Amino acid sequence: MLQLSQLRSPIQEVDLDIREGRFQQWLALCAGLSSILSGLEVGYEHYRGSYSRRVMYTPVILSGVLAGASVWSFFSRTVARSVLPVVSVVTLGDGLLGFYFHVRGVKRKPGGWRLPIVNMVMGTPIFAPLLFGVSAYLGLIASFLRRGEEGGEVRLPRPAHAKHWGRWLTGEFERISWAQDIREGRFQKQLAAATVVAAFFSGFEAWYSHYKNNFRYKAQWTPVIIAPLLMGAGISAVRRRRSAHTWLPALSALAILDGAVGFFYHARGVLRRPGGLKKPIYNIIYGPPVFAPLLFAASGFLGLLASLLGREKRA
Repeated sequence: MLQLSQLRSPIQEVDLDIREGRFQQWLALCAGLSSILSGLEVGYEHYRGSYSRRVMYTPVILSGVLAGASVWSFFSRTVARSVLPVVSVVTLGDGLLGFYFHVRGVKRKPGGWRLPIVNMVMGTPIFAPLLFGVSAYLGLIASFLRRGEEGGEVRLPRPAHAKHWGRWLTGEFERISWAQDIREGRFQKQLAAATVVAAFFSGFEAWYSHYKNNFRYKAQWTPVIIAPLLMGAGISAVRRRRSAHTWLPALSALAILDGAVGFFYHARGVLRRPGGLKKPIYNIIYGPPVFAPLLFAASGFLGLLASLLGREKRA
């Protein structure tokens, strides 16, 4: 029994840190990793477009900046509270700008929006810029969280109202806000909603990417099927606490597993192209999007993380 308790103790500590919002450093690293994957994906997609517009360089540059800020935030509390949120907001803005240009790109194709399916499938990946914003969202959330070493910090309780008598003891007050909910790990509904959005973008990207290949392999249907199921679980988790602890983690884990399997198939597809590893850059650029399945797995990560958090309000 003693060995079992010792084995479970670190797991319980991690669970407690997540539920109380003390995982800023690790979420910052997750944001950095997601940013690197997104940047590589955007980099070779825009290379196919010959970087015909200078604005196509911005997501590639910002992905590197966000990755650097995220890693720096792991070591510095000051950077996590100051630099990381600024870089994240700028990256989110760039994702919205990219979405506008991609919508315009679809519109400018022959037939425009009168042929929506054809032009969305064969044109620019319309939701890819918004999916790029997932890493920025993680970075922004991380900037509000507490660090692991803050768990033992002893502080006098601060009143929520400026005229409360307790302010005379502490010299400060703190209004109850969404920022406080995030800092204390109570943003389950928000993250479940973000899971829904990320699953929709990822599922749609997987659909038209595999549609181009005419769904040659049956495994190509799995992200298209799992994405709406994960969306349904996320919507249910926003409304019901029980769904957030049952359906959401189960389908999130399935999405992560499917993303890992998809990464294997995409990597194998790159290796099977003429030249294989002898021409790695060329085959990665013009082969299947090798990191796209991992971005789909990121939506599952959001859902799994949401299942471990506290809720903003009791349901």
